Amino acid sequence: MLQFHNTLTRKKEAFVPIVEGEVTLYACGPTVYNFAHIGNFRAYVFNDILRRYLKYRGYRVTMVMNITDVEDKTIRDSAAAGEDLKTFTERYIEAFFEDLDSLNIERAEHYPKATEHIAEMLAMIRGLEENGLTYVSDGSVYYKIANFSGYGKLSGVKPEALQACVRVDADEYEKEDVRDFVLWKANKGENAKWDSPYGCGRPGWHIECSAMSMKYLGETIDIHCGGEDLVFPHHENEIAQSEGVTGKPFVRYWLHNRYLLVDGEKMSKSKGNFFTLRDLLERGCDPLDIRYVLLSAHYRSSLDFSLKAVDQAKAARRRLLDFKRRMTELAGQSTSAGESRCGEEIAAAQAKYQAALDDDLDMPMALAAVFELVGAMNKKADGGDVSAEDARNALDLMEQFDTVLGVMQEKEQMLPEEVEALIEERIAARKGKNFARADQIRDELTAQGIVLEDTAQGTRWHWK
Repeated sequence: MLQFHNTLTRKKEAFVPIVEGEVTLYACGPTVYNFAHIGNFRAYVFNDILRRYLKYRGYRVTMVMNITDVEDKTIRDSAAAGEDLKTFTERYIEAFFEDLDSLNIERAEHYPKATEHIAEMLAMIRGLEENGLTYVSDGSVYYKIANFSGYGKLSGVKPEALQACVRVDADEYEKEDVRDFVLWKANKGENAKWDSPYGCGRPGWHIECSAMSMKYLGETIDIHCGGEDLVFPHHENEIAQSEGVTGKPFVRYWLHNRYLLVDGEKMSKSKGNFFTLRDLLERGCDPLDIRYVLLSAHYRSSLDFSLKAVDQAKAARRRLLDFKRRMTELAGQSTSAGESRCGEEIAAAQAKYQAALDDDLDMPMALAAVFELVGAMNKKADGGDVSAEDARNALDLMEQFDTVLGVMQEKEQMLPEEVEALIEERIAARKGKNFARADQIRDELTAQGIVLEDTAQGTRWHWK
């Protein structure tokens, strides 16, 4: 039984979608004023794992991830750069999709931009106005949270702490700052502006997600996810806006991933531990090693990111890739033919893997099941007790696992002819018992980043 911890109810619940076999999923996407940092990608990798596992379990998923291309920071930084908003944000939108591809994050079905949905936002504001939930002050439209009885049910904030007509115009504000929030901001000289019944201005940040979720997924959706920092005010305000218009539940399951630390501390440019994905790639990190680190902890646990963790991920991925290569060799050898002798191990691994991910996406337990299979079958292979059928079944299962994990892709194995010649020379030297020359070649190749492994099936190589 698939179950998730629902932030709204503060407990683990069985997942039952609105429409059997289908899932509507909304995830808060990037604010495109700079390159996304590694903390952002912790959330995006979690979103990807969630989407992939729902598909693994047979659901048809429709996912929306918004692109926030108009809010305080995009306006501020585009003005500082001397560029119009579209020119400025398109650069970072393009970079965002390049980074998704680097991390093997599957594309959502929709990536709506806020600037292309102003009409939907104004229609929602009009609906809130008709329901007595707004007021106008100095040309801006505010949400009157005292008139919405359900305010605070997601985050637990106390709306009674609100002073009448105390307002906040900033798109982001502190958890203690419980105030009426802006839906439409009157223009104060910014270049980013649109006409509206309330005068020239632009939308507040919170209304953007409500309007785009409703347009693409309907009035009530199955799952909404994002980082824990978005619970208040952003997601709380989304509920107030959406339910304030429709009178219906907005989201049935709220899933929030915890924050990311770097070397045990909060990520900060002043501390020198602030990384974008591009920073890490320039340091020579493999993006799939980074992905492995980001998915390896339970999504509701904090994750401590470090370059050491990336090295550990590289070793873990190498073990998985070596196992796949070994099973590929055994699957193709007639000497390994025969009846299955590893059926119990394979079935147990599959059951443990699914049970772990069914239990609120318990990724550490799922990975443990994968490596338990690798260890058990490697031990049997060492004793010649893995048939070709076993090897094929193990490969099939690893492919199934990787439809969720997305970390077992290998770089194209291409070697220069002179390197291949050295490997052949070393094989000949070992056969001729010229071990000094064989060791010399091994050392030369290791210095070039090529690791050789001598096995019962022959000599294998991989990049260091």
